[in-house]
Amino acid sequence: MWPPATRDVTDWSPVSDRRFSYSSRNSVSALVKPAQSATKNVASGLLFAVIGAIAFSGKAIIVKLAYRHGVDAVTLIMYRMLFALPLFAAMAWWASRGQPPLKWRDWLGVLGLGFSGYYLASFLDFAGLAFITASLERLILYLTPTLVLLLGLVLFGRRVQRKQLWGMAISYAGVLLVFGREVSLAGSDVAWGSLLVFISAISYALYLTYSGELVRRLGSLRLVGLATSVACILCILQFVLLRPLAAAEVAMPVIWLSLLNAIACTAVPVLLVMMAIERIGAGLTAQVGMVGPMSTILMGVWLLGEPFTPWIAAGTVLVVAGIFVFSRGR
Repeated sequence: MWPPATRDVTDWSPVSDRRFSYSSRNSVSALVKPAQSATKNVASGLLFAVIGAIAFSGKAIIVKLAYRHGVDAVTLIMYRMLFALPLFAAMAWWASRGQPPLKWRDWLGVLGLGFSGYYLASFLDFAGLAFITASLERLILYLTPTLVLLLGLVLFGRRVQRKQLWGMAISYAGVLLVFGREVSLAGSDVAWGSLLVFISAISYALYLTYSGELVRRLGSLRLVGLATSVACILCILQFVLLRPLAAAEVAMPVIWLSLLNAIACTAVPVLLVMMAIERIGAGLTAQVGMVGPMSTILMGVWLLGEPFTPWIAAGTVLVVAGIFVFSRGR
């Protein structure tokens, strides 16, 4: 046995070689493995956020394609929610395993948030898309974070930073630019459709504003599963009450488009965005979501034949830039 102080790493005896290689390998592995794991988490989180944002944006495209087959908003959203209900019910069941049962106040909160955040917001959005382009719809919905801030100011007296006000001003200027151009071309229908989509954004902003306490008590996955299940049931009941059963007979493309909407543009992106938040955080996930308006515009031009004008390009740049400034201020 040799004294450690008398040996050097340049001494290539079998004993010193083994001691150096083992200790060095363990030290390097201890440093490299966490770094590799973190890099993989960031990469997968960014990928999930991008795909989730694009999938969410595809909803407007699918709705516009379905409207070409003569279906109305009540029937179309019924089919979307009918196909999505098993997925969200399974999500709620999975997240509720081993958890305490909901109290009556929790059920009241789930019902209220399901009505505001997913039923009313979705129906108004579908109704508005019958009158405006998918591009304008996405730009209006992208104002939701600013509406959450305004609701916090009005309802709870929360402070607003100057940078947030600048971001809001830039974003609303972009929406007004596109809105004014489309109103001058299409008239009152665009104004009505834009109003419906804007109220939809307000309804979803109310959901985000009041969901914080329930998220802490129930968890985000459980709350989303329960609230969306409530919204699915409400949409189905709405159809039963407002339409004869014969109205369920629609063209087969509407069925397939609704199934695609329920899976690829509703359930899957919810999971992807939640997994992205787990890996890279809510702030970075929100910023990556800025690809949403651009993807909607590109898909609208490609699949719907919607025009891509300098007005839409300028409005989109303003909206995205404004939300970026707004998020940095927050």
